[in-house]
Amino acid sequence: MVVGVAGYYGFRNAGDEAILEAIARELKARGHEVVALSGDPKRTREDHGLRAYHRLNPLALLRADLWLLGGGGLLQDATSALSLTYYLSVLRLARLFRKRVVVFNQSLGPLSPWGERRVQKALKGVPVILRDQDSLEYARRLGIPAALGADPALLLPPPPVPREEDLVLVIPRAGVREEALTTLYVAANHLVHEGKQVLVLLLQPGYDDEVAEVFRLHRIERTSDPRRLLYLAAQAGYVISMRLHGLILAAAAGTPFAALSYDPKVAAFAKETGAYYQDLPGEPIKLYKAALYGRFPDWEKVARLKERARQSFDLALGEGVPIKGSGRG
Repeated sequence: MVVGVAGYYGFRNAGDEAILEAIARELKARGHEVVALSGDPKRTREDHGLRAYHRLNPLALLRADLWLLGGGGLLQDATSALSLTYYLSVLRLARLFRKRVVVFNQSLGPLSPWGERRVQKALKGVPVILRDQDSLEYARRLGIPAALGADPALLLPPPPVPREEDLVLVIPRAGVREEALTTLYVAANHLVHEGKQVLVLLLQPGYDDEVAEVFRLHRIERTSDPRRLLYLAAQAGYVISMRLHGLILAAAAGTPFAALSYDPKVAAFAKETGAYYQDLPGEPIKLYKAALYGRFPDWEKVARLKERARQSFDLALGEGVPIKGSGRG
């Protein structure tokens, strides 16, 4: 079967590229061919070895038998109403072409009342798999039947790299309040004073460049490559991240982590894994102590999330029974 994947791909965001890498890897292992919609088809073909078409080409939807919308946080209008309109349009057009569509391992929200109405209407009759418990509860409140999966990037296998216990990855994000960046900066400074090696990772080069000035006294690396992110996460002794996939790839690598949550999806992942997290703007002393004293997530919960991610492919492909934890509104 040819399976298409539609999401925020081709925009040099390491988190979204990690999702695509994980979905493609799992689908290929199951014997399926994968195509993708991308903002930069040439780059997606080179980076992931997939057939890729421009995301604004509607006829590309004819190239697959099944379309997975996601994963990621596509069903929200906090960034812009235009983003939500685009993804719902992809869903509707694929169905118009009589293609099977599954909303796949997404977060739900934040949504305005306008956005909630649009999502409720567009998702009628569409199989929905959500990646966290908070999104599932939100779907129930909106009357949207949904099953519970998990982020596919949890399934990426870490490289066999020696761990450096004193290495701490600090992953900020642009577009947040200055006080939140100050929290990360102060926490990073305290870690350096305690003898830790701090590496500041910018996971969306271009977009995140504006925060580099805040961390100019620290070692900084820019990367949109999910393989590089996974390598560093496996190498590090601890990860402190604002970005969701900094946390997810740390979990995939078995590296302890803490979160500074700028978005409900970040808090949702921290809660589901039993990890330490703070809401913005955060408290730098408590945050750096979480890393200094090795405050761990619950690894049994992480293992259950990985199993949910595997089962979500069975459900989306029609190869398994409904996932435990599915619910209806």
